[in-house]
Amino acid sequence: MGNSGSAMKVCTDHQGGINWLSLSPDGQRLLTGSEDGTARLWSTADSQCHGHFQGHESYITFCHLENEAAFTCSADHTIRKWDVMTGQCLAIYRGHTSIVNRILVAKDYLFSGSYDRTARCWSVDKEKQIQEFRGHRNCVLTLAHYSSRDVLEEEEEEEEEEEKVSRDLLVTGSTDCTVKVWWVSSGRCYQTLLGHTGAVLCLILDAPNRELFSGSTDYTIRTWNIVTGEQLKVFKEHQGSVICLELVNRHLYSGSADRTVKCWLVDTGERIQTYKAHKHSVSTLKYHAGILFTGSGDACARAFNSKSGVLQKIFRGHKFIINCIQIHNELLYTASHDGTLRIWDIRGICKRNKRRLKKERSAQGRSSQKGSLSRLFNNKVGCMVQQENGE
Repeated sequence: MGNSGSAMKVCTDHQGGINWLSLSPDGQRLLTGSEDGTARLWSTADSQCHGHFQGHESYITFCHLENEAAFTCSADHTIRKWDVMTGQCLAIYRGHTSIVNRILVAKDYLFSGSYDRTARCWSVDKEKQIQEFRGHRNCVLTLAHYSSRDVLEEEEEEEEEEEKVSRDLLVTGSTDCTVKVWWVSSGRCYQTLLGHTGAVLCLILDAPNRELFSGSTDYTIRTWNIVTGEQLKVFKEHQGSVICLELVNRHLYSGSADRTVKCWLVDTGERIQTYKAHKHSVSTLKYHAGILFTGSGDACARAFNSKSGVLQKIFRGHKFIINCIQIHNELLYTASHDGTLRIWDIRGICKRNKRRLKKERSAQGRSSQKGSLSRLFNNKVGCMVQQENGE
């Protein structure tokens, strides 16, 4: 295990805990949303704060950053859109009647989920509500979006005429133990996925393979076919709530309140690795270049070799739970309820991991070559035996 070096930089501008951290698609900026009711914009080039977005009347629960616009949602029941360059509030989306806890931006749509038991769809540019999704019996905690064009064959599509215009679907996970799939155009519920016996805390979508993964307080992860609604597999080995999910190359990583992360083979359901060492719940995780980075309620971030499960480094310095992590240009960004954004250099870990991968590939190559020579030798021996036997 590597040492626990200190952060390259500690950003202390916020006056309250940081609830979320978002990286822009071009990687040039980071956005933090805080308990102090403000959001801040940071440059990944110099790690300086270049924007301060003020206007919400209560704490910010979640944020999302595009290249030119930022979005924040709040306990004040609203969502706001901000100009990244000027810091000006461009739009306020009003309609929810309770805390807005999650937003998702897709195409020209802005989706939101709330404690008011609804999800809503807004026009990003026109500042108006397009659709309301009503049917959950408790708060909506998590969202996902896809287009039926990504998963449905033409002969499978049986939607109403109005839904043929827009084939976008919204997926919502709720504390009512259900996952629902909705047609965006009509607000009609396409499917209700039943099986969980606890709140659904996280969703991850694999549209090309027609699969949806959901993690719950019932300690399980479930896989669903998003076309038929069929439950495909149940992953049962966790001993606590499943808080976060990450899907990479048909490997599913799940972080839990049982203080572990587990890696599963999606195609078989087999659990192939468990990452231990956390002293509290695993609150967030991120896969990068063969390394699994985790954030925990014990105020530490950790780096594991994703294949072997070996702990490579502990990042110490935060005082409270790490709520979110991001990685860009071999820098690790951690945002915590202690109000700080910390930046860590992970170049050393990445280099060591690259060298290890190179050695493994080289060894596999040699093993493959030996296997080929062995097969060639065995074939020659077989031919000689056949000739001696006159076959």
